[in-house]
Amino acid sequence: MTGPDRQHPDRQHPDRQHPDRQHDDEDGDPGLAGARTSLAWTRTALSFAAVGAVILKKDVAAGLVIMAVAPVIWRLGRLDYRRRGRLELVTATVVAVALIALAVALTT
Repeated sequence: MTGPDRQHPDRQHPDRQHPDRQHDDEDGDPGLAGARTSLAWTRTALSFAAVGAVILKKDVAAGLVIMAVAPVIWRLGRLDYRRRGRLELVTATVVAVALIALAVALTT
């Protein structure tokens, strides 16, 4: 018998997931991708601020440099995705932040 009574429970209710199945980002709502990206940029900026505050206790100059990068990172996440040259700006900023982090790591 192959009626609806015999179907797999996940096939009867497509929004119900199997308990041991992990949620994939591809299954999520693509309309929320912008919100997830914005939250990731914000989380990264907060992480830089927190690390800068910790380093500030040990080395004032290095801590201030890292804390000064946090608002730049946050602002980058707020740029319009359709803006011309955004990809180049993000790439240049990521490289600059990496070089600053390397310089701070080597000098402390």
